[in-house]
Amino acid sequence: MNEPASPGHLPAGHPPVRFGRVGVLLANLGSPSGTDFWSVRRYLKQFLWDHRVIEVARPLWWLILNGVILTIRPSKTAHAYKLVWNTERDEAPLITITRSQSEKLAERLAGDGIVVDWAMRYGEPAIGERIEAMKAQGCDRILIAPLYPQYAAATTATANDAAFDTLKAMRWPPAVRTLPPYHDDPAYIDALAETLTTSLAGLDFEPETVLASFHGLPREYLDKGDPYHCHCHKTTRLLREKLGWPEDRLRICFQSRFGRAEWLQPYFEETVTDLAKGGMKRLAVIMPGFSADCLETLEEIAMRGGETFRENGGEHYAAIPCLNDSEPGMRMLEHLVRREVAGWL
Repeated sequence: MNEPASPGHLPAGHPPVRFGRVGVLLANLGSPSGTDFWSVRRYLKQFLWDHRVIEVARPLWWLILNGVILTIRPSKTAHAYKLVWNTERDEAPLITITRSQSEKLAERLAGDGIVVDWAMRYGEPAIGERIEAMKAQGCDRILIAPLYPQYAAATTATANDAAFDTLKAMRWPPAVRTLPPYHDDPAYIDALAETLTTSLAGLDFEPETVLASFHGLPREYLDKGDPYHCHCHKTTRLLREKLGWPEDRLRICFQSRFGRAEWLQPYFEETVTDLAKGGMKRLAVIMPGFSADCLETLEEIAMRGGETFRENGGEHYAAIPCLNDSEPGMRMLEHLVRREVAGWL
């Protein structure tokens, strides 16, 4: 393992070729490099131009994106990022947490000689850049691991697209596997149940209901065959069964709606408003579809969600942290990775 090719097999002066190692590349969505207008604009342009994310004809979408969205949205998004920004490290929380997940996973897999790295689909570090770096370290087998429990073309598939685009341009590409969706894996459900139970025990109130909020997608994507909606419902059902809760104790909803088209329902903001107006005083929210806390969980759910609940009559509100780099979360990641690379070790 990890031995260079024999110098006798290479032309004189040729650098040794490293090979024989197994690598794991954790991939998440990404974040802007700063909270200023232009940093956020660059990030949004890359993200929203991806045809996997916005499935609108390119000429029409180019006009909408460049003529309207990228002149208005960056300022609003930048303000939101400033509210959750890790000022100590000058980076978004998603970057901080994903790096930590990678470092902790590397420690757990060190005995097997596995190389662990991390990347972002949009922004830096780029997926292609890190694949090249892992290949240079001798990884001729790499597990591409998009950290999305529920499969969606706009998340899992586009992360894999970025990896495959890099592989197509390489003279000697590594063999690759991709992490399948793990929305119903017992290790994932166990980690969610443990985290939720521990977090609820630490609150100074008992929620009347817990909402499981997943990132939304246009309803059209479901109609085209995207299994995301079904995966979200299965995760919620399995978690409810694991906890032994009735259906109204753990409800599902979808957040982060964008544009005027119909998205997956019920919508988070409307659900929170209706519950508060209906007399509910104590509410907690979990975000099982996010492997790490980010803008959508920290600003949209924890901050704005709480404001919406209280403005409509609610009193006690809590956003439960994602699995992040917690012990249950890392235990789950190690289980998934070991299962996928077992035949390579």
